[in-house]
Amino acid sequence: MGTRVIGFTHVFAGIGGAGSNVVDGITSDVVKVRINPGLYLLRTEAYTTKMRSFFSSLPENSILWIVTEDKPVNAEILRLIAESSPEGTTRLAYVFTPYRELVKEKKPEWASLFDTVFYDSLWEFLDEKKPLSEAYREASGVIARALTSLHFNLEGQMLINIDYADFFAVVKGGNVGILRLLRKVNFDWHWGIWDRGIVMTLVREDVELKAAHSVLKKFHDLLREKDIIWGMTTEKGTPNRMEILALLVKRWGDDGGAGESGTV
Repeated sequence: MGTRVIGFTHVFAGIGGAGSNVVDGITSDVVKVRINPGLYLLRTEAYTTKMRSFFSSLPENSILWIVTEDKPVNAEILRLIAESSPEGTTRLAYVFTPYRELVKEKKPEWASLFDTVFYDSLWEFLDEKKPLSEAYREASGVIARALTSLHFNLEGQMLINIDYADFFAVVKGGNVGILRLLRKVNFDWHWGIWDRGIVMTLVREDVELKAAHSVLKKFHDLLREKDIIWGMTTEKGTPNRMEILALLVKRWGDDGGAGESGTV
């Protein structure tokens, strides 16, 4: 496997039930924190002091992920955590926005505190025949696996290596983005609006790598004009023969949004 790279401390904070369910499902070696918006509202001063004390003490150059639903009280907490974290912290948000594509909307005010705001419209999980709570539950498990896999592979497990330098080059700078774990690629979706990213192919050990390459070719062609870093790894825990982990971003536009949308 080669020499293990020097890693960074990853801190995952889940706000509310939806965010905490994702964080609880992450199985790699990370710091996990659950934030209760109810306690924040009932005991604002004491809970604020507690949060500031914890997040201001993060290790130097930590990578801070905050997972939450898009709600006003959660936005307050997002701002509080980001402002409390030390200078040099990489700040990343993962926000549930059901039925909404954040890339097409005006940039939220709190988003300026984050290097990248990832969002999930839940379009892969929404179905008129099932309640929204079930969509959240299904999405939470998939997102937790995506974040686990991303952390695991950044720590040096890639067969074709993607390292932290690549990761920081993509997520730094003030972006809106997506992080998706895909069993198949919907080529009708608006992949063409993203500027740059990382695409990892996760292959089960019993699958030949040349088969994985052939499946990837169409996706590669779709993003051929984009600044994409490609990687590949085998994973014992992958429940499907092959999955694609796509981390794609776009700079927020000068008008506060992410510019006009387009399709491939």
